[in-house]
Amino acid sequence: MADAENTLILTLDTGTVTIRLRPDLAPGHVERIKELAREGFYDGVVFHRVIPGFMAQGGDPTGTGMGGSKKPDLKAEFNREPHVRGVCSMARSSNPNSANSQFFICFDDATFLDGQYTAWGEVIDGMEAVDALPKGEPPRTPGKIVSARVAADV
Repeated sequence: MADAENTLILTLDTGTVTIRLRPDLAPGHVERIKELAREGFYDGVVFHRVIPGFMAQGGDPTGTGMGGSKKPDLKAEFNREPHVRGVCSMARSSNPNSANSQFFICFDDATFLDGQYTAWGEVIDGMEAVDALPKGEPPRTPGKIVSARVAADV
């Protein structure tokens, strides 16, 4: 593994997903993802919005799409990384500086989001586990994150 400190291992109920974190694009967001993963925040959290051909969104402990962590919202770190298959980006409200803990993984080209959402990583292995997540808004039986770990800690 090239950089274990900047690799996130998401164990989903559909399989294991390895994400290369990109502190070069979004240092504050990568720091938050690692901090939450190390606290066990994402463990057991569902993907509450899974839209075929678009993206899978999770990271809300309430499972409603309205929740987040108790930490302060993040300042936007919009970057030039295109939102294409496998890219991981932060969800937010209409306020650009409202990202907190919710994130999404793109299934397909979603470049219309470029420059408006903070891309912070990319799936380098296990995209089939993301593809296998139950679909819906919300899914009847949502797929979940069994555990989220920084590879350096495993």
